Amino acid sequence: MALRAPVESQSTAMVRFDPERPKGLLGRLRGAMEKWTLQQGGKDLEARLARLVAPQNEYGVDPFGLDLEFTKAALAPALWLYKNWFRVETRGIEHIPAGRALLIANHSGQLPFDALMIGISMLVEAEPPRICRAMVERWAPTLPFVAPFFARIGQVVGTPENARRLLAAGETLMVFPEGTRGLNKTFEKKYQLQDFGLGFMRLALEMQAPIVPVAVVGAEEQAPALWDFKAAAKILGFPSLPVTPTVLPVPLPVKYRLHFGAPMKFEERKAIFF
Repeated sequence: MALRAPVESQSTAMVRFDPERPKGLLGRLRGAMEKWTLQQGGKDLEARLARLVAPQNEYGVDPFGLDLEFTKAALAPALWLYKNWFRVETRGIEHIPAGRALLIANHSGQLPFDALMIGISMLVEAEPPRICRAMVERWAPTLPFVAPFFARIGQVVGTPENARRLLAAGETLMVFPEGTRGLNKTFEKKYQLQDFGLGFMRLALEMQAPIVPVAVVGAEEQAPALWDFKAAAKILGFPSLPVTPTVLPVPLPVKYRLHFGAPMKFEERKAIFF
């Protein structure tokens, strides 16, 4: 007889109650992707995904558009990258508290695979497993098909109001304060933190949310940028257009190491470590 997971171990991510599965070719494709996800993660991952249960709004859906069934299918290629391409190694992931928290990380690599790998680690290694909400740059959802895809896998445009609502609901947020300045820097600046804002500090103080520092090692080498083609970036409406040895920022099979520090809670001018 299957045992019910204890309530306190369940994620606070809000998900659809009973989504209508697509029919035809899309339905078969989703089924195949979900099967691939479970083949890679086995019974342990299946049990973890089953624990991603939480209250919905009055319409039975996540207010920000997260679709858990869609996420299970979309997880398959990301999980393959996590296990085989980047061979991710985590340290200190047990430090992440249950409930509301801010994961604050360095950012690099031209494309946000660092965010993807942190997100996968929250599902397959953190306790309890959870959907970690990344605070997405405002321009990203303007790209074709990106906005609905990000919404369905739980990612949210990084406005202060969105962040407050998610933290108030007990969610875990992922924030990269460097933004595109860190993501798209050229290779001679590798492992050098770029200027970043302090909005996450104001948010942590206001919402009394602990900050978990995250160091990402490896992403700097995945697609080293030789120079930034600013003129073309301006025409295309991108914040930058880095040129890599492969021309396009295709990630190399570098090894990722994610280091999670002890959570910190700030009150006025004091920092409390616990």
